[in-house]
Amino acid sequence: MNISIKQLRAFVAVVKTRSFTEACALVHLSQPALSVAIKNLEEGLGGPLLSRTTRTLSLTPEGEAFYPRAQRLLADLDEACDEMHSRFSLFRGKVAIASMPSFASNQLPTAIRNFRDKYPHINMTVHDVIAEDVVDMVRDGRVEVGVSFDPGDTEDLLFHSLFDDRFIAVLPQKHALLGQTIVQWESLLQDDFIILQRPSNIRLLVDQMLEKQGMTIVPQFETHQLATIGRMVATGLGVSVVPSLCLGQMTELGAVCRPLEAPVISRQVGIITRRRYPLSAAAKGLVDVLLTTFE
Repeated sequence: MNISIKQLRAFVAVVKTRSFTEACALVHLSQPALSVAIKNLEEGLGGPLLSRTTRTLSLTPEGEAFYPRAQRLLADLDEACDEMHSRFSLFRGKVAIASMPSFASNQLPTAIRNFRDKYPHINMTVHDVIAEDVVDMVRDGRVEVGVSFDPGDTEDLLFHSLFDDRFIAVLPQKHALLGQTIVQWESLLQDDFIILQRPSNIRLLVDQMLEKQGMTIVPQFETHQLATIGRMVATGLGVSVVPSLCLGQMTELGAVCRPLEAPVISRQVGIITRRRYPLSAAAKGLVDVLLTTFE
């Protein structure tokens, strides 16, 4: 069976108008072409749909049964085409992004505001998960776009750098080290230390970099959340280090931040997507907004 959209539209137009002449104007076909379309449709289905005399045009019983189905098929097709046009034009759609919490709670809202201003009809879901889970969610196809640290060389993922994030010292109000413009690691490690628990990527990076310098963190407190670190430091329980993208959050929690060196520890933050899978129009729009926001 080989039924075309043109044949369905011709049939529905003839039934609606009860006139071949008027139907020709609706579907933009000549009368011979319209007659051929109806004939081929009937042959494809196996029998006549229309009963025609010199004065009347009516449906056969089979035509009566087929007519509402033909209308529904055309309506579904038109709706699907309209929806795809809206999606490609970014007038409609949805997109999901996974982001590590430090970025999600500090820098991402600005990008979302820019995206919303440009594409007000696109709905967005934000998954604020640890950096490792961002990579997994992108890799598994649960989200199209992720923002996290550079996952390194991978065959299945693409990484587009947004900025280089340098770690900073987090100190309580009135701490002695606040008199220094730049804090040294050696001085910071003399105090009670609060840090993320393993296997956090942040914790692993800090441990690895300090080990190269012959230093070791002996934490008095460990936690899973950066917000908890900020509040604990603010209450005077100790000092800590966090990525500089958390500076605003630490300040809001009542802590004070300073640049940190000897060694300087930094890591690239960027957009993660799947290498072999094309992005939807909405996801492409989101990636463009992220790149523009942080260029």
